Amino acid sequence: MASAVISAAFRFPFVTRRLSNTAPRIRFCHSTIRSSHSTIRFAHHRRRFTTASSSSMSQQQTGDIVDASSNDENSAKNPDDVVVQYVVLRRDLIDSWPLGSVVTQGCHASVAAIWSFKDDPITLQYCDPQHIDSMHKVTLEVKGETQMMNLSEKLKLGGISHKLWMEQPENIPTCIATKPYPKSQVSSFFKKLKLCK
Repeated sequence: MASAVISAAFRFPFVTRRLSNTAPRIRFCHSTIRSSHSTIRFAHHRRRFTTASSSSMSQQQTGDIVDASSNDENSAKNPDDVVVQYVVLRRDLIDSWPLGSVVTQGCHASVAAIWSFKDDPITLQYCDPQHIDSMHKVTLEVKGETQMMNLSEKLKLGGISHKLWMEQPENIPTCIATKPYPKSQVSSFFKKLKLCK
């Protein structure tokens, strides 16, 4: 009975804050306790996710969402390849809109891309409770609307699933966010863009 109480107590992830630089960091994740000195694992049940994809539908566009998930067959082969989500904002909007409004556009696009591809195995890995505190995003910028639309077209042609966020009711393209991908698979599409500063 006591073991059931102990294992149930550690199912909810939370992180304790570091009180000083010398204090060890303790993180509770599901059924694992990690500190800088040791790791303790408890018995637990893992959720398994399966996804069904149609091989006849290689690329589907729904509104401004481009789904190229059939191109992800080799994406999980290298476990050392970091999974990353790219977010691309427009410099002209950064210079003319309030900062909060531009950040909101990036948030909208990022969440929409994650939700649109929520059944994708790489997205499930990216959002898994064991990885949720170590997400990787790269935020880049393009000059304006023309470059944003060109990038979206380039990603479509390259088979990269993404969301082009259109601010409504103005119908202005403000941001692109990819679904999560292994960095080696998508970094070449973004190598000429600047980091957003």
